[in-house]
Amino acid sequence: MNNNTYESIRYLFEPRSLAVIGASRDESKIGHTILKNILSGGYQGKVYPVNTHGEEVLNLKSYRSVLEIDASVDVASIAIPAQFVREAVQECAEKGVKHVQIISSGFSEVGKIEEEREIVSIAQSRGMRILGPNIFGLYSSVSSLNSTFSATGILPGHVAILTQSGALGIAMIGKTAVDRIGLSTIVSIGNKSDIDEADLIAYLIPQKQTKVILMYIEGVKEGEKLIQILEKATREKPVIAIKSGRSKRGAMAAASHTGSLAGSDEIFNAIMRQCGVLRAESIEEAFNWCKFLAASPKPPGSNGVIVTNGGGIGVMATDACEKYGIELYDDQVILKDVFEPATPSFGSTKNPVDITGGAKSDDYKLALSAPSQSTHLDATIALYCETATFDSENLTPMIRETYEKHRAAGKPITYAIVGGAAVAETIKALREENIPVYSDVYEAVSCLGALYQYHRNVAERSDIIAEAKIDVETINKIVAGSLGEGRNFLLADEGAAVMKAAGISIPASRIAQSIDDALSFSEEIGYPVVLKIVSRDILHKSDAGGVALDLENKEEVIDAYEAIIHNCKAYNPNAAIDGIEVSEMLQPGIELIIGARRDPSFGPIVMCGLGGIYVEVMKDVTFRALPFGQEEALSMLKEIRSYPLLLGVRGEEKKDINGVLETIIKVGTILGRCASITDIEINPIVVYEQQKGIKALDARILIR
Repeated sequence: MNNNTYESIRYLFEPRSLAVIGASRDESKIGHTILKNILSGGYQGKVYPVNTHGEEVLNLKSYRSVLEIDASVDVASIAIPAQFVREAVQECAEKGVKHVQIISSGFSEVGKIEEEREIVSIAQSRGMRILGPNIFGLYSSVSSLNSTFSATGILPGHVAILTQSGALGIAMIGKTAVDRIGLSTIVSIGNKSDIDEADLIAYLIPQKQTKVILMYIEGVKEGEKLIQILEKATREKPVIAIKSGRSKRGAMAAASHTGSLAGSDEIFNAIMRQCGVLRAESIEEAFNWCKFLAASPKPPGSNGVIVTNGGGIGVMATDACEKYGIELYDDQVILKDVFEPATPSFGSTKNPVDITGGAKSDDYKLALSAPSQSTHLDATIALYCETATFDSENLTPMIRETYEKHRAAGKPITYAIVGGAAVAETIKALREENIPVYSDVYEAVSCLGALYQYHRNVAERSDIIAEAKIDVETINKIVAGSLGEGRNFLLADEGAAVMKAAGISIPASRIAQSIDDALSFSEEIGYPVVLKIVSRDILHKSDAGGVALDLENKEEVIDAYEAIIHNCKAYNPNAAIDGIEVSEMLQPGIELIIGARRDPSFGPIVMCGLGGIYVEVMKDVTFRALPFGQEEALSMLKEIRSYPLLLGVRGEEKKDINGVLETIIKVGTILGRCASITDIEINPIVVYEQQKGIKALDARILIR
C-alpha cells in the first residue's frame, strides 16, 4: 500500500477540527443531530457550527460561512438542501478543507449526474476529497468521532463497516448495539462520487483497532482499484462482503437506488473469492462472522471435533461441517484417549463425540476442556440440547469456563445450544460477553467455517503472475485491418490467425470461394471435414445454419456447401458472404469454453467452463480478474462442476489439463497486451488426453 494513500485519507477519520455546515437549533434537522452526536460522542477536536443565520447552536459560536472560521478545518460535514451544496463545496475548497462529507441527497442517485460531477471537479481542483453525496456520515473510534445522524449510540470495538446504503447503515448501527458488536468505524459511502471502498480500506489496513472489515456493496465503479486493495487487505485481516443485486430484478433495483451498475453477480462472486474476501449471504451471517473473526485466534491446525449430548444435533453439525469446509478428526485411538474420561460406556468417542443426554455440567467441563489441552485437536464445536437432568444453573458458568480455556490455548471454539427460555437467556447473556454462543447449529459451524476459509485463502494465495509469449505485433495488424474496414469483430480466418499468433493450436483450415475450392481443400486437409460460413454479418454461425460437420466425401461437401449458402441467405438476405471455411473434423474430446472480456466494473477478466452448444444452458463457468498465474488458473478450473471430466471418468485417461491452463494464460495475455480487443470467446476448445493437447475450434473476437 502506498503510504500517501493512507495519509491522504487519514484526516477523514482523525480530524483535528470539524465544521458542520447546516448546524441548526431545530432538533428535527439532520444538521442538529450530527452536531449533537459529535459533541456527545467524546470528540476532542475543534467543532465549528455553520449556518446562514450565524446563530449559536448547542452553546457553540456559529459562522455564516466556513470562510469566516479563523482556523484550519480538516473536515466539513454538509447537511443542507442539494441546491446549496455546490456553493458550500466551493467555499470549503477555498478554505483549504481536506475532506467534505456530503450528507445531502439529490444527486446522481436521482439522475443529477452533472451536478455531482461539478462538485467533485471543484473539490479536486483544490486537492479536497469528497465522501458521498447521499450518506449518513462517519464514526471513528480512534478519534471518538460520531458525525452520523444515527439515533443509536455506537459501541467502540474492532469491526469496520463500509456501507453503500445509508438507511441500511443506520439500521446496522442499531443492530450492532443490540448484538454488542463494537465498531472501529462505520462509514457511509453513498454515491461514491470520489472516495470509494478502496480509499477507505487503504486507511483501515494498517489501523490496529480494526480486526475485521465488512462491506455492503450495491455496485462497483472502479473494480480494478478495488481488487488491488482487497488483495492487500485480506493478507492482513478478514474482509467480509454483502452484495445486493444477485437477481436480475435485484440488480435493476440496485442500479436505480445508487446510480451505479450492479454488474454480473457471478463475476463479483468469483473475483471476491480470488481476492480472499468472504461473501456472506445475509446481514445476520455477516455480523456473526464479524464478531467471531474479530475475537477468535488462528486455528493451529485443521482438526475439528464436535462434542454433543444428542445424536441428532451431532449429525446436523457433521453435515454443516461438510458444507462449510471444516475437517473432522478421525483417529479413533486418539479420540478415545482424549474423551473416554468424560464419556459414559453407552456414549461414543467417535467424532461427533456423544457424551449422551445424561451429561451434567461437570461432564461437559471435562469433555470440552480435553480438546483445549490436546495437541491433536485444533477447533471445537460444542453442542447442547436442553434436558431435564442437566443442572441448568451451571450452563452459563460451564460455557464461560470452557471458552476461556480455549482462548488461553489459542484455539477457537463455538457453541450451539438449543432449548427453552433458560437457554435463550444464557445465549443473550453470553453473547453480551462476546462468547460465540448460538441457537442454531449452522450458525455456529458457519462462523468456524468462515475462520478456516479466511486462513485457507491467505495460505493458498499465489502472487505469481504469468504472461504467455504471443506475437502482439501480428495480432495488432490483424485488428487494425478489421478496424480499417469499419468492423467491430474479426472474421473466422482473422480469428484463426490471432490464435496462431498466440500459439493456440487450431484445426487445419482454408477459406473456399467456390465449390471447387472446397473440394480441393477437403482433399488437401483430409476427410472428414467441417464447413463453416465466413461472413461479417453472421456472428453465430449455427443459428444461421452456417455449419456442417463430419463430411466424409466430395458429395457431402457439395451438398453442405450449397445448403450453407442457401441457409445463410435465408437467415440474412443482405449478409456479405466472404467464403466458406473448410476445416479438419476433429476427434471427440472434452469441450470447454475459454474467454476474456473487458468488464465494465472489474476491467479485464477471463472465463472458463464447460463449452459446446450447451454453454448457455448449463452455465458451468467461472471467472477471474487479470493478471494471475497458473496456480490461480488451476483453482479457477477446479471450480467448475465439469472439472472431474478432465481427470478421467469410467476408465478414460486424464486430459491435458496443462494445455488448458496454458490456453487460459494465453487468452488473458491477448486481452492484456492488445488494447483494441474487447472480447474473446473460444468455443469449443476440445481437450484431449495428456500430451495430446487441445484444439481451438472457433474463436469469436470483438474489437473497438
